[in-house]
Amino acid sequence: MTQTPERRKLLPMLGHVNGKRSPLTCELKCGSQCTNPDCNQSNNEYAHDIISAAVSRRSALGLGLAGAVTVGVVAGTSEPANATYAYWGKGRGRLDFNPIKPVDMTVDDFNVPEGYDWSPIIRWGDPLFYDAPDFDPENQTPEAQSKQFGFNADYLDILPDPNGLTGVLVNNHEYTNENTMFPTGEQEKNLANVVRTAMAAHGMSVVEITRTKVGEPWSYVRGGARNRRITLSTPFVVDGPAAGSDLLKTQDDPTGKRVAGTQNNCAGGVTPWGTILSGEENVHQYFITSGTAEEKRYGFPTAMPSRRWPEVEKRFDARIEGYKNEPNRFGWIVEIDPQNPNSAPVKHTALGRFKHEGANVHVGDDGTVVAYSGDDEKFEYIYKFVSSRKYKEGDKRHNMKLLSEGDLYVAKLKGNSNPAEITGNGTLPADGEFDGSGEWLPLIKGGKSMIKDMAVDEVLVYTRLAADKVGATKMDRPEDVEPNPHTGKVYVALTNNSDRGKPGFAQVDEANPRTGNRDGYVLEFTERHGRVNSTRFNWNLLLVCGDPTKDSGTYFGGYPKDKVSPISCPDNVAFDRAGNLWVSTDGAPSKIGYNDALFKVGLIGSERGRVQQFLSVPQDAETCGPVIHDNEDMVYVAVQHPGEDGSYEEPRSYFPDYALPTRLEEGEFSMPRPAVVQVFKLERDKDPEFPGGVSDKPGKGHGRGKRRKNGPKGPKYRGYRGKSNADTRNRARRARRSYEDWSFQDSGGEGNITRPLPKR
Repeated sequence: MTQTPERRKLLPMLGHVNGKRSPLTCELKCGSQCTNPDCNQSNNEYAHDIISAAVSRRSALGLGLAGAVTVGVVAGTSEPANATYAYWGKGRGRLDFNPIKPVDMTVDDFNVPEGYDWSPIIRWGDPLFYDAPDFDPENQTPEAQSKQFGFNADYLDILPDPNGLTGVLVNNHEYTNENTMFPTGEQEKNLANVVRTAMAAHGMSVVEITRTKVGEPWSYVRGGARNRRITLSTPFVVDGPAAGSDLLKTQDDPTGKRVAGTQNNCAGGVTPWGTILSGEENVHQYFITSGTAEEKRYGFPTAMPSRRWPEVEKRFDARIEGYKNEPNRFGWIVEIDPQNPNSAPVKHTALGRFKHEGANVHVGDDGTVVAYSGDDEKFEYIYKFVSSRKYKEGDKRHNMKLLSEGDLYVAKLKGNSNPAEITGNGTLPADGEFDGSGEWLPLIKGGKSMIKDMAVDEVLVYTRLAADKVGATKMDRPEDVEPNPHTGKVYVALTNNSDRGKPGFAQVDEANPRTGNRDGYVLEFTERHGRVNSTRFNWNLLLVCGDPTKDSGTYFGGYPKDKVSPISCPDNVAFDRAGNLWVSTDGAPSKIGYNDALFKVGLIGSERGRVQQFLSVPQDAETCGPVIHDNEDMVYVAVQHPGEDGSYEEPRSYFPDYALPTRLEEGEFSMPRPAVVQVFKLERDKDPEFPGGVSDKPGKGHGRGKRRKNGPKGPKYRGYRGKSNADTRNRARRARRSYEDWSFQDSGGEGNITRPLPKR
């Protein structure tokens, strides 16, 4: 029988958000997850109702049960953490700068310190292949988009070849902003084209880059031999213990070992063997489901999602019998080889399934490989995977199997202060720190399930349920989790959680000490005895974020509050040659009123906790994927959803071209385009040189001082500092938010939003 899909309320967060975080951002980024009941209803002691429902369904499917298994402890060496494997090595970086001041949230500009300039390397829609059409925003098609750089840039890495003059850029494309991508009303006119173009804009891009000298800025190579787009149609191999499970089989894949595509790729990491790990995060928002206990635990809706993918591609309708397992095929860590465009990307089931922000690998001196990951949602958990096999230097084929088999753990944190001292307002306990100890609780160990009445494949497919069962600590949105390659200490960006401490929700504890946590924390933890496979660790909150001039409940590792840059909503982290921490933010304007940014944070000695702002991104944008090559005075970031609250007809950002419709030149567009940006240092006696189809050197005589094109269709200028002028900034500031233009239609008293107003 044909089921009529319930139309979902498109902007359920309307009237429920604060500051910059608009209802449109909430809808497009995570399907307005906050408007739904908290996915984690467990008390982290028994979780009886949820587990019983999952087990009952498992029995009804005839899949059997796993018996109770005794929990054990892995023995390990006492070797210290391994040194960095990263391109730039250890040492002292040259990246000196004077911190910039915070930038008001209504400013449409990309700001860098004095002495630095910036330019995009590649933008949404830039063609990757010789046969790819040039970007044409008025005539987007899935065929064109599949050969062009994807939309919302997130995780980023710059991997130079040994010569330093060539390399590859790898970038995730997390989600799409149809309101700025397509003319108003296009979804109603041509739903199939909009949906399939958006599908092609998701996934990942691998792009060759080149430059004329080591230390100079890069240009991307159209038609590069390693160029690749990975989208929702790319075949993926499933590996690990859950590969072939009945929980992964569909009518299109009766083996449960092949998946078409990846989506909602957020953060990630580069491995010591040169591959890229990418996390599938808010995958729930593209499906319509029947509302089983497992689906509810992962936030899958029972109403038609606003993007309406199930209306175009039936595998996203999990109510159809042959596709009920399709949601289980997303939410994994994927691995790709950026050096081999013909290689099959892999989904690693051994690392568990949840809303992975990303995964980052560290190698112990005994060769044991661990991968850390955060589950990016309120009240979710921090995980660690420990490989069964050892790392072998130079053996890439062997090392690419290291994430296929091993033990999976989830973190439980305990404070060392009297609970009465954790008041919820950020006041430090008597010992002067929010700190304590922690334990890695096993979910899978030695190839066996540690969870009573859950088989191995159930633990890996329904990892949240397993973590509920063992009593993991509910955290305030654990996002990027990265080990410092110099020290082995692990840093966790806990972005925020406005529900912490509210009635009916988890209350404050020493690891999550603020009620209504809007600004977030940075957590630092150290594995006991420096062993990567230790089952115990010590932890402390390095940063309790916020604006210290307005919020007394902030903490900066002991550094004086009057000497730091305000920081809010930490999201991604990175490290430089000296081992300093770098933090990018997502959602800072919601609380402190400034554009999102990138910050350097000292970790040792008198500099510990010193926060210095390096750059800020444009209005409505998020700072993603920071890469720090401080030995070259280079910093890279991905700028995601600039001008997100605007519309195709009335942009709220003109990043990165900053050109008005009446002043367009070849290759420029008067609209926001997510992009990968490089920041480089200026020197008095030379300008950076860019390769390209046309020389970028200044002309002589009549053309003296004029800058020329970087290629027939590429970014035009060597440096973009100052390209955002008063006209573009004022126009962006005055633009109405697109969600203000949505018309409401009474539908059973719910006020469902059905379609945008016609183009003005």
